Amino acid sequence: MTTTLLRTAAELSARARTGHRAVVMTMGALHEGHATLIRSAREIAGPDGEVVVTVFVNPLQFGAGEDLDRYPRTLEADLKIAEEAGADVVFAPSVDEVYPGGEPQVRISAGPMGERLEGAARPGHFDGMLTVVAKLLHLTRPDVALYGQKDAQQLALIRRMVRDLNFGIEIVGVPTVREDDGLALSSRNRYLSPAERRTALALSRALFAGQDRHAAQEALRARAREVPATHARAEALSALGESRAAADAHAVAKAAPGGPAAVRAAARLVLDEAARLTPPLALDYLALVDPSDFTEIDDDFTGEAVLAVAARVGATRLIDNIPLTFGTLGAAS
Repeated sequence: MTTTLLRTAAELSARARTGHRAVVMTMGALHEGHATLIRSAREIAGPDGEVVVTVFVNPLQFGAGEDLDRYPRTLEADLKIAEEAGADVVFAPSVDEVYPGGEPQVRISAGPMGERLEGAARPGHFDGMLTVVAKLLHLTRPDVALYGQKDAQQLALIRRMVRDLNFGIEIVGVPTVREDDGLALSSRNRYLSPAERRTALALSRALFAGQDRHAAQEALRARAREVPATHARAEALSALGESRAAADAHAVAKAAPGGPAAVRAAARLVLDEAARLTPPLALDYLALVDPSDFTEIDDDFTGEAVLAVAARVGATRLIDNIPLTFGTLGAAS
């Protein structure tokens, strides 16, 4: 398969469409995470459909002091990765093509959800992101668009925009792709020195610690429900290696499923230790949120949740998250 490079909206509009069109939006500097998205799009589009990959570094979503100027631009390498992953088209417009009159006067507002977590750390970021996503959805006219779950708040906002504004497009989230050491794939990983990378591994370790704590508590609750006598319940809990919980089986039995507070505490312990490393990890936030609006969940919460973290290591800011399910025996979705 040969991938066609298009630079203008007119070229894209003139292209004859066949079957379903699936779109993957990127800012370039493609890596295996993007390739996974493109392969997923290829599978959804099928042999008779079309996969379009957009490559556009959107200036609207970079704030003052952020890395717009040094953000990597590697179009030749991106084309090769896109082609190998199954893309039919790479649409790589210029800034003037996307914003022909300069910065747009009318923009999409991310609303209250866009002011939390990433939005609080990067004011205006999500307004700029949604504005360019809306424009690119109009320009590419897909049946389905795919986005990575690593950017969980972005994905949630795109889903909300498409639903609230009746775009009529299916949005698909694709699980985070990780490197062998657990670090979530990101174009910004290339900025990390070897020492900074070792510190950065605390992000994924913290998430996995929270996930493990959640799984252990779900197992404890399941065992507590099975054993009616307090003494026997304590012994069962102790057999699971949770001696502190075993000391108070009644409290465990009455606790909220999975214990959001305990999940946060387990993750924060890892992050606190990383703050003492050289170089240190500087935490922006650790949050356990409802993905429908990105507000913190209470201890009696049931359903899908997202454990999210953002931090700086040196000059590089990284984000990561994992999904968890509260109120069932499963540890993660």
